[in-house]
Amino acid sequence: MNYSRQREEVLEQLSCHIDHPTADVIYSELREKDPTISLATVYRNLKLLAQNGSIRRLTFVSGADHFEHKLNPHYHFVCDFCGKVIDVPMQVAETLDEAASQYISGKITGHDLVFHGICDECKAAEKLSVRDDDRL
Repeated sequence: MNYSRQREEVLEQLSCHIDHPTADVIYSELREKDPTISLATVYRNLKLLAQNGSIRRLTFVSGADHFEHKLNPHYHFVCDFCGKVIDVPMQVAETLDEAASQYISGKITGHDLVFHGICDECKAAEKLSVRDDDRL
């Protein structure tokens, strides 16, 4: 892959995140630094970086793709209310691939595991809204 200043900017911006931003978030942040960058450029470079293995694209059943610069195997938690994606710092179950291979005729090269639920912020907001409803 040839060097591109804009690709480098996209990668640097993503590297600043501990969360898992969408292309739109990266685009909004880069526009503040470089008003000439286009959304198509951000999408194209994120796609190239993911295909090249420099970053990971996280595709869930619904919603926008999220991106991260951490390449080590790990699990994720997705908030069903706000869509936030959080790393789960637990050990990856290496034996899961072997167990699943009993049911699949092809070759398993890895797995992704996503937990769903309600993040702390949404849980706290939900409690506040329940209390507000009780006052009415």
